[in-house]
Amino acid sequence: MSDYQAVFSLPCTRLGIRVDADALLALDFLPVDTPAHPPVTEMAQRVWEELAAYLADPGHVFRLQLKPGGTPYQQRVWTQIAAIPAGATKTYGDLAEALQSAPRAVGNACGANPIPLVVPCHRVVGKVGLGGFNRQQTNLTLDIKRWLLRHEGYRF
Repeated sequence: MSDYQAVFSLPCTRLGIRVDADALLALDFLPVDTPAHPPVTEMAQRVWEELAAYLADPGHVFRLQLKPGGTPYQQRVWTQIAAIPAGATKTYGDLAEALQSAPRAVGNACGANPIPLVVPCHRVVGKVGLGGFNRQQTNLTLDIKRWLLRHEGYRF
């Protein structure tokens, strides 16, 4: 796990935390049996504390400096996603309309989001059903999406 400055435990997954000196770069979903390990940098500690606050209060608003890599289009999509409050969802079509784009392009940008949870792509759903998550539609990733939405009070 040397690629991560910390590994945080959620009931449904582990999150590999990648930071630089002053910003969160990425959160990676890891298998639930991945050993957690405490932060090794100050910035990783800040991310850890923010994740713990979210775990305790699903309405927690993250206050972290973010540095997600991505195209200008992806950045626009992620800005729209970041504005979706806990307990609410928007469809890929809703975001596409707001961006004058296409739902598939929005879905691709969601899948490329390097900071899931903080940039809450789990709050973006299909017109019918959950849609995908983290560029996948496997039971594992959809279980994570379901857990996050339930944690935030979303009722299916």
